[in-house]
Amino acid sequence: MKKKAITTFREAEDYINDTPRFTSKNTMEDTRAFLHRLGDPDRKMRIIHVAGTNGKGSVCAYLRSILEAAGYRTALFTSPHLVCIRERFVVDGEMISEEEFLEAFLHIYNMLDWDALEYEEGAYHPTYFETLFFIAMIVFGKKKPDFCILETGVGGRLDATNSVSRKELAVITHIGLDHVEYLGDTVEKIAFEKAGIMQKGAPAVFWDTCPGTTAVFRECAEKLGISAYSVSEKDYTFLNFKRKTIDFCVDSQYYKCIPLTLHTIAAYQLENCTLAVRGIEALDEGKTITVQQIQAGVSGCFWAGRMEEVLPEVYVDGAHNEDGIRAFLETVAHDGHDGARSLLFSVVKDKDYRHMAEQLEGSGLFGRVAVAQMHGYRALDREHLEGLFIPANANNYRLHGITSERFTEVYDTVEDAFAALLQERQENERIYIAGSLYLVGEIKELLDHDQFRRRIEKISSQP
Repeated sequence: MKKKAITTFREAEDYINDTPRFTSKNTMEDTRAFLHRLGDPDRKMRIIHVAGTNGKGSVCAYLRSILEAAGYRTALFTSPHLVCIRERFVVDGEMISEEEFLEAFLHIYNMLDWDALEYEEGAYHPTYFETLFFIAMIVFGKKKPDFCILETGVGGRLDATNSVSRKELAVITHIGLDHVEYLGDTVEKIAFEKAGIMQKGAPAVFWDTCPGTTAVFRECAEKLGISAYSVSEKDYTFLNFKRKTIDFCVDSQYYKCIPLTLHTIAAYQLENCTLAVRGIEALDEGKTITVQQIQAGVSGCFWAGRMEEVLPEVYVDGAHNEDGIRAFLETVAHDGHDGARSLLFSVVKDKDYRHMAEQLEGSGLFGRVAVAQMHGYRALDREHLEGLFIPANANNYRLHGITSERFTEVYDTVEDAFAALLQERQENERIYIAGSLYLVGEIKELLDHDQFRRRIEKISSQP
């Protein structure tokens, strides 16, 4: 590997995109050693670390919003991004600039041992995710926020974000079967990997997914000698579902019952928000952050791509695995919509897409489904997508009176599928788009393009 001349943001982004996402060569010791070479920027930060199967990004968003409502400055590192790679790095509510990204990247790039990389097999080079994590640490270190919130990439114990030296709080969301090739084939094995973010001296808050995962978290906390707080459906009370908001109460250790309003139709955000509120309590112990600040933070929170209404009656959701689809379907089933529903679905090939499709088809919630292959090497191809919703004996399936052969419409591109759903939409029909965060990203990118905007404006003007 030879060193190239990189001088622009685009060149830096292209270089990172060509770097492998995962590698078996790098270890946690490698990551810690390189972080040390960068000057240990993490040692100057108050870090909140978030892991879990689903809901990590949403929990991070609620934590950030509450802390900012309380007057704190925050930095947030999340993944993946939907459209722009800089979405992963947010300071005081704003993405970092291209100039800041490039400066941090070049600092990392110039510190690599290029002689060793050219001539020695196994010389250290950060992975795709490690590079982004190091960029976050460099930029955040300069910005000096009051709190730095880190979302893990995959797992927790061996994740690059776990190389930080000290944490204020660990939060673990719902546990499900995902990335089993890396984390294990049972929820208990996966919980063990997620529990790896727990650290001596920092309280932990976790979602009570099942007795098996809870036992893993309790055992880990006991070994570290830290307080660990379990959160479940018993810790909140649903009050009211309006057209686009949800009212509920969180049972609090310090404030009794806190009435809250979520500006979303996503029922699964009750779980994520409750987890974040309990995390704030474990962090602050009721000393400085008030009920009013928690309420303002929750009410003002927005997390893109999670039951986000991108056009009137068109919702995108980042459901990207079986557990995510389950939560997505629970929301759709209780959305209060009295008209028809349609679905645009696509998925990456390393997910358990057959079970995801079975869940969607078995729900009976959608009068029709459109499928299309996404961009990118990870996307499931058209041939496999076409067969997902057609069982061996199609006569065994009838949804809303439509047999499975007519249930699925296959398109060459996401753009064509989306345009077709909009063009053929019946009066009072709601469109949902789910199956991958990459799919959400493609939809949002399409809506940013003037050419597609003109296309759908033409569709909407047709009688």
